[in-house]
Amino acid sequence: MKFLKDAVGDFVSAFRMRRIWLALANEEISDQHRRTSLGPFWLLINYLIFVGTFVFIIGRDDGVPNYTAYVALGLLVWFYIMETMNSGVSLFVREEAFIKGTTLPLSLYVLRMTMQALMRAGYAALGCVALLFLSGADLSWCWLWSAAAILLIILVTPAAITIFAFLGAFFPDSQFIVQNLTRIGMFLTPVFWAHTGGNVFGVRGIFYYWNPFTYFLEIVRVPILAGNVPVRSFILCLGISLAAWLVALVLYGRLRRQVVFML
Repeated sequence: MKFLKDAVGDFVSAFRMRRIWLALANEEISDQHRRTSLGPFWLLINYLIFVGTFVFIIGRDDGVPNYTAYVALGLLVWFYIMETMNSGVSLFVREEAFIKGTTLPLSLYVLRMTMQALMRAGYAALGCVALLFLSGADLSWCWLWSAAAILLIILVTPAAITIFAFLGAFFPDSQFIVQNLTRIGMFLTPVFWAHTGGNVFGVRGIFYYWNPFTYFLEIVRVPILAGNVPVRSFILCLGISLAAWLVALVLYGRLRRQVVFML
């Protein structure tokens, strides 16, 4: 089990260097919006444009009582998941120069990307909260369960980025596969549509019930919109998260030293 101990040690070393990856993440966000008038607030505007497009242009409610809040929460979570997957799969390739030229822990780049994704999602979250109140969503103690669900998603983010980063480093074609799958996935996942029927094996039922992303959306969305706790979805997401961390640590332990030769 030495490889697992090495993997955990890599993450611990990277976490201790938090000033570095926090600064790098902040610099990256600033550089991306340098010379623009609104800076990172374009992230908020882009999010609001997408929500508005789905609500006013596509506009099917599928029997959802508060469709605006349903779409706002769905897109907040999905955009975060999509960015994690797309950015993660090209992470080690993009950081080739740093990985080959420094002795920084490999997981430092993972934590930096996690922080970047959180910063980006933070701007969208501002718009989401505003839309929740404007759409009349009732504030209740169940919102704390949504906060716990968001915390769970954040905690599993480094593991997800790690898995996709190794995938992209060892299988370069996977970058294009993942990008295409996430584009299609937004339409196959109940981000802006709902399945209220009971047919598990119908076309919609398969994309709803057999899609793991459905349950990560539910644990954030259901406590706010329905006022109850989706216990089964929480347990499923917790199991997926633990499995993701186990896979990530095994990959770190087994392949961490080989990445530099694959780039």
